[in-house]
Amino acid sequence: MPSLHALANPARFLAIARPATPLLTCAGLLLLGIGCWAGLTQTPPDYLQGDSVRILYIHVPAAWLGMGGWSGLAASSIAFLVWRHPLAAVAARAIALPGAVFAAVCLVTGSIWGRPTWGTWWQWDGRLTSMLLLFFVYCGYMALARADAERGGDGRIPALYGIAGTALLPIIRYSVIWWNTLHQGPSIGLTRSTIAGSILWPLGFTMSGFTLLFAGIVLMRMRAALARLRSEARMRRMARS
Repeated sequence: MPSLHALANPARFLAIARPATPLLTCAGLLLLGIGCWAGLTQTPPDYLQGDSVRILYIHVPAAWLGMGGWSGLAASSIAFLVWRHPLAAVAARAIALPGAVFAAVCLVTGSIWGRPTWGTWWQWDGRLTSMLLLFFVYCGYMALARADAERGGDGRIPALYGIAGTALLPIIRYSVIWWNTLHQGPSIGLTRSTIAGSILWPLGFTMSGFTLLFAGIVLMRMRAALARLRSEARMRRMARS
């Protein structure tokens, strides 16, 4: 099992990432397909929310990956600042876009779910507002990373921003506990769930599927970024010769 420092070598990383990318992507799509099929056809409607409860199979994984994506981005930023591994900066930038997409999917599906449940598309409560802020923080990171690259920066400013953004994560996680809002409290935990098992079980498939798909997309983006950096370095060498 290669160490993290070994994986920081681009050649070693690519040797693993090339076969892993299609495997993760295909496995993720397969599990996602099973989960969506089961959630739409094999589970009963909720006794209160009816068929609208089925959106949880998309909404919950999107929320998980929106927050988990930023956690990965922050961990990569820490690795870049501490060990100065350029590949860590590449990983952080590769995570940003899919993380922002899943945060947006979380917001959109939450609004669709909220309309029949709450009677409104949007409510400025703690959970929704903090998740919207996370989406904007993602957008800010991508703009800052691009600006830093264009001016020839060393990547420290985007990395510091990535670490600072983690302050939102506990706010999102505990907002339904700290404030009295329309959003329901925690319904799924490590040891118990308030959702009936007959409705909950397809969520494991969609959670796993989206997570594997997210990982495959990140590896794909990292490979593309490394190929672009290699091409740019070759062009600079040719220009000097």
